Amino acid sequence: MAITSYGVNDALAVKLWARELNREVRKGLTIAPLIGTGTGSIVQEKTEFKGKGDQITVGLRMQLRGAGRTENEVLEGNEESLTTYSDQFFINELVHAVRVKGEDTIDVQRVHHNLRDEARDALGDWYMDRLSLWFFLQMSGYTGNSITYRGVSTPLSAVYRGNNTITAPSTNRKILATGSDDQTVNAATTATFSLELIDYAKERAMLANPKIRPIKINGEDKYVIYLHPTQVTDLRTSTSTGQWLDIQKAAMMGGKVSGNPIYTGALGEYNGVIIRQSEDVVTGVHSSTGAEQSNTRRALFLGAQAGFIGFSSKFSKNSPYKWVEKTFDYERELGVSTQGLMGMKKAVFNGEDFGVITVSTYAATHG
Repeated sequence: MAITSYGVNDALAVKLWARELNREVRKGLTIAPLIGTGTGSIVQEKTEFKGKGDQITVGLRMQLRGAGRTENEVLEGNEESLTTYSDQFFINELVHAVRVKGEDTIDVQRVHHNLRDEARDALGDWYMDRLSLWFFLQMSGYTGNSITYRGVSTPLSAVYRGNNTITAPSTNRKILATGSDDQTVNAATTATFSLELIDYAKERAMLANPKIRPIKINGEDKYVIYLHPTQVTDLRTSTSTGQWLDIQKAAMMGGKVSGNPIYTGALGEYNGVIIRQSEDVVTGVHSSTGAEQSNTRRALFLGAQAGFIGFSSKFSKNSPYKWVEKTFDYERELGVSTQGLMGMKKAVFNGEDFGVITVSTYAATHG
């Protein structure tokens, strides 16, 4: 009886694993519900990288402000010019690899799990973590010298910055619970997260020029805010009137939100703002030294087109990843590598953050 099988280095197996890795990364990525190709998405995926090139220029046309003309008034010579701005973002390589013992070694004999499968799963987890970190570093405008990531202080090289330069929050797109900088917040133990900060952020978004556009969910305007778990604890444990305990009964209203992925895992909703949490919400940054302010967290208030993400389809139209396997030492070791061309960037037009407001609060660990 003939049996079809695919060996370690079979080209079809490699493509299959690349597609599977892509599905797993998209499925497990906590910010995946924010990503879409339309201009109404919080993170807009630009598809122009299907062709050649490593950079995209994104344009913004401002709304017309002229008064217009009426009867017996001359229109010629009173036309209004268009005001346009642009932003650019890049893709570049993001690659990683794992090396394990080969299939016929005693090391594999000693364990039940498949080391090749474990390598694939580990690389998938790594890409999920990295894309999440890209998002929070870019959107929060984290310009510190280093970041504590998974308990380790890490210098901010390009592979941590989404392959793009990070720009600090623009003046009109940041709110601080107290003072005028993160280091002041970092020393103010009472400047914790409260619901009124969501109100302030939404007001600023609606009155901004250009307005920070909400996203549409079931025809209704919504914003999203991401909090760090320490900020969530401060919010949940507040006993002040009008805080979490008082509004929780109205946080999520029945079936109208069911099935929408942005609500999946959400903590609740307040004043048309969906509240989500992530441990990747970044710390504050000292305005002079660039030092990490460990007791401060920058919550992210997000509207449409807050940022851009792009993937090259150079390797496959079904996956932005290339799966490479290589044997060493007469097949006694196996190297597994995943390679991708991608990038992420906060949207900035005319020096102003387009779709995000940072909200810095004191947020020390509890207990």
